[in-house]
Amino acid sequence: MTDSLAASIADLQEMIEEARLVAGFTGAGISTESGVPDFRSPDSPWMRNKPIPFDVFLQDVEARREAWRRKFVMDDLYQGARPSQGHLAIAALISSGRMPAVITQNIDGLHQASGLADHQVIELHGNGTYAACLDCRSRHDLREVRAQFEASGNPPTCKACGGVVKSATISFGQSMPQEPMRKAQKLALTCDLILVVGSSLVVYPAAGFPALAKENGAKLVIVNREPTPLDDIADLVVHAEIGQVLPGLI
Repeated sequence: MTDSLAASIADLQEMIEEARLVAGFTGAGISTESGVPDFRSPDSPWMRNKPIPFDVFLQDVEARREAWRRKFVMDDLYQGARPSQGHLAIAALISSGRMPAVITQNIDGLHQASGLADHQVIELHGNGTYAACLDCRSRHDLREVRAQFEASGNPPTCKACGGVVKSATISFGQSMPQEPMRKAQKLALTCDLILVVGSSLVVYPAAGFPALAKENGAKLVIVNREPTPLDDIADLVVHAEIGQVLPGLI
């Protein structure tokens, strides 16, 4: 570890200790260290298995069939993923009482796998570890959905009402979930420090919450390998591997 990185970690530790309430905000980078591919790398498997837009998914049964095929291809790529050091550090901060919840752009469920309860994870883009009926909102186990799909070749339908079943993620063109958005806004407006981990901060409206917190007087810390559009207004920026930075806080 370089002297400058050690100094940045020490500065972050001091900022956390002085904060009254810390908000967490995580993006794909915290999960790439767990082996989950991100969306924007040139060789990302997401580019070969792009999510189907929501309106197309609704209108076309063939699109739904292809969406589920791509979903299971991607699931197989990171089915063995486990929480990274970054996930565990966030969980420790929440367990300590310094951070009430983490806002996440991720859909992989690794924050819950690190020991967090559902109410401690504000999922802006949904969750890809289960499915839901778009009509009655019944939850569906992915193992059952996959078995049905692979046996029949047809996209799954709801056992309760016969409606369309979809992965419980927010697709392109789908409305953002109102309750998580409300919770994220409340946390951004009440925190006095927001810790951004592994987000490029280019996907909106999710990326607006760190800026909102900063505008409301909170300190902004960004831990990310690459520069982000908010680096210039941040109080501390650490361009390093998350697994090098966050475990040093515990």
